[in-house]
Parts: sequence; C-alpha cells; structure tokens
Amino acid sequence: MSVARNRQHRLKQILVSTATTAVMALTASTATAAEGPAGTEEAHAAAEAQHRATSPGRAPLRAAEPGQVATPTFSLTAVDKKTSNLYLYFPDRQGGFDARYDVGVSFEFAAAQAEVDNDKDGYGDGTWTFTKDGLLMYTWSDDLLVETKDIGKGWTIYNKVLSPGDLGGTQDADLMAVDKSGVMWTYVGHASGLVDTRVRIGSGWNAYTEIAGQGDLTGDGKADIVARDTTGVLWLYKGTGDNKAPFEARIKVGTGWNTYNRVLSLGDLDSDGRSDLVARTTTGDLYRLSGTGNAAAPFAAPVKIGWGYNIYNLL
Repeated sequence: MSVARNRQHRLKQILVSTATTAVMALTASTATAAEGPAGTEEAHAAAEAQHRATSPGRAPLRAAEPGQVATPTFSLTAVDKKTSNLYLYFPDRQGGFDARYDVGVSFEFAAAQAEVDNDKDGYGDGTWTFTKDGLLMYTWSDDLLVETKDIGKGWTIYNKVLSPGDLGGTQDADLMAVDKSGVMWTYVGHASGLVDTRVRIGSGWNAYTEIAGQGDLTGDGKADIVARDTTGVLWLYKGTGDNKAPFEARIKVGTGWNTYNRVLSLGDLDSDGRSDLVARTTTGDLYRLSGTGNAAAPFAAPVKIGWGYNIYNLL
C-alpha cells in the first residue's frame, strides 16, 4: 500500500470517528471545547482531516506522497459576520469550491490565520491562528491526533500577518508580519509551530491594503507574494530564498485591483501545479485568478467562481 493510501486508510479508521464526535459535540451549547480558541481550532482541524479521509477523489492530481507537492491546496475559511459561525469551503480541484461545510462552532476570537503544508503532500497540516487579543496559536494534525498549543503573545502590534510558504532558513513554512508603522518582519518557522526571533526586512509596507501569496508564482521554485496599494495597483515581489532579504524589488503587474475588497491565496485551486489567487468584489462575487508561472503576467483573467461572499470575513 502506498504512503498516501496507507495514510488515508489510517485517517478513515482513526480520525473520522474522532472528527465526527468532536464536531457533533462542539455544536452543543454545553460543549467545553467550544468555550475557547483551542477547542474551536481543533474542531476546524478535525473537519479538515475528516474531509481528507472521506474524499479520496479530492487527492491532488499531481501526487499525494509526502514531499512531492510543491504547491499545496487549502480550504477557504469563512466566518459569518453576523453570527460568527465558522464555515469551510473545500476546493473541488477544478478551480472552485464544493458547497460550504458548517463546522458548527463560533469563531469570534480570530483576527487572522495562516495555513501551512510542511510535509508537502498537497494538504494543510498546520495552522497558525492570531487571536484578537494578540495570542499566536498553532494547531497541528497528523494521522493520529489534533493538537493546539500557544506559541507567544503580543501579536497585536501587527495589522497584517501571513505565511507565503518557505522563505528560506528551513524547509518549513515561515511567517511574515507588517507592524502598524509599516515595517515588515519575518519569522523563520518550524514544523512544531515555533518561530525564531524576528528579522526586520524593511519599512513602507503600510502602503498596501492587501498582501497575499502561497508558494511560487513565477516558476522558479521560490515563495513569492503580491501586494495591492491604495490606488489599486498590484505589485509582485519575487522570492529570493534568503529569509533575511526574502524579496527582490517589486514589479508592477496590474491595475484596477480596487475592484476587490479581499485578495488572498489558497495555493493551487485548479490542479495545474501553480499557485492562484482568490479575490472578492465589493458586491460579494468571488473570482479565481489562475497562476501562469510568468513573472511579467503572473495571473490569467479572472473567472467567477461564486457570489454572496460579502456575508463573510474571509481568513
């Protein structure tokens, strides 16, 4: 039995029942796990694991063995603005999403999330969550368990935090954060969820209203990001592979991006091996901009993949 099939078999045996029990319990008003961020995050991770185990047709088209997938595919996390209920949109591997999955828990505490695929099998295996009171948590899952731990406090100094993947220094995904004065910092990350002491990269990043990226956008194997400024211009920052100077000078790659009020990357949505963007318009329409692998024009024309998404905070 291959590693991927063996992993899937173990997940079916162990995590399906665990995940189902956890999610069912968390829907009850008396569920203790629903009373705190850790319990909510574990329900989130359990739902992801359950989906992986019971959806063999959703395996990455390129490979499913650990270490074989350079660009992962992550689900869309959506929080209802009125009720704070957590929903997941699992990619259909054709460029869109399946019908929303109701996790059944409140998600009022989170300010941002950053999902990672450190074993490089195409699926997320860890999530950094930043609470509104400044706590950084890490939720990790494997074939046997789901676990959440606190990493550190004081993250309210940042107004933008994301993980574009491996910026250099280790083989694991890293964090980048922009503080309220516009200075960007990077944190070398580890599979345990721990991060090294931050490194100052540069100032002026408060010029951007959106920053996104998940993996390689230009075809050179290095993690890149894009940033939208206040005038609607989109800029590409090519990765260098050096975590202390992770990006080259910016390249202008588009205009008119103020059409969108949210821009984010979930990795490879259309199963072509390249990282894509997801963007929401002010009226709630959702678009996919497929990656081309070309630094001069990194995204194809937008394709509408949904509507009504203005009811959510998209993390």
